[in-house]
Amino acid sequence: MHIKIINPNTNAIFTQRNLLLGRAVASAGTVISAAEPRLGTASVECHIEEAIASIGVVEEVLAGERDGVDGYVTACFGDTGIHAAREAATGPVVGMTEASLFAAALIAAKFSIVTLPSRTRIQAERVVRELGMQERCWPVRAIDVDVLDCEDEDAAIAQAFLVEARRAIADDHAEAIILGCAGLSPLVTPLTAALGMPVIEGVSVAVKMAEGLVSLELRTSKVSSYANPPPKPRSSAFFHGAFGDLAS
Repeated sequence: MHIKIINPNTNAIFTQRNLLLGRAVASAGTVISAAEPRLGTASVECHIEEAIASIGVVEEVLAGERDGVDGYVTACFGDTGIHAAREAATGPVVGMTEASLFAAALIAAKFSIVTLPSRTRIQAERVVRELGMQERCWPVRAIDVDVLDCEDEDAAIAQAFLVEARRAIADDHAEAIILGCAGLSPLVTPLTAALGMPVIEGVSVAVKMAEGLVSLELRTSKVSSYANPPPKPRSSAFFHGAFGDLAS
């Protein structure tokens, strides 16, 4: 099978990091590819950037459909563009945020998200609400570090996550911690050791979930909510004719 990891931002460093992570956890025989949009924003940290990046996610799904991709992973916390991606995809589309929350729910009674920067809490909170997990994962916590500062994975970032995670344990009774940004896999091992509890990185979990869904032949339902867009004129150059072969 072929699983494609889509990085909604245009940062090739994060794309490569996600590619290596996906390949490290994939089963033998699974092909993992990764891509970022041709045009977009270097990071996704606000609603405008989410709107821009969502178009890029759909573009990458359409490219994957032409290439015979079996399933997709969206590698941005908040699951940028995931509902639109499911309309465009035949196979399953797994968001790293949803995957993290579902995994945490299976191994811990209470769990916390630590994301970055602070203003992006609203994106993570949206997914928590959509999944009905407010009783088990609230509040969403954040550190004041920009996404692009995570390229280096320096000790200061690791320390900031550790401090906030310990607050989640003390104040929110967290029993597992979800890392709220793609590309943070280097923090999993040291934080797990320091906290003595599970630390979840969403891209790797999403890859395994996508693999499982594909192997079970569970595809995105096209009955109603995620049906392909209806055929109609669209003024956008990107969307012009994009769903001509899919809409039915």
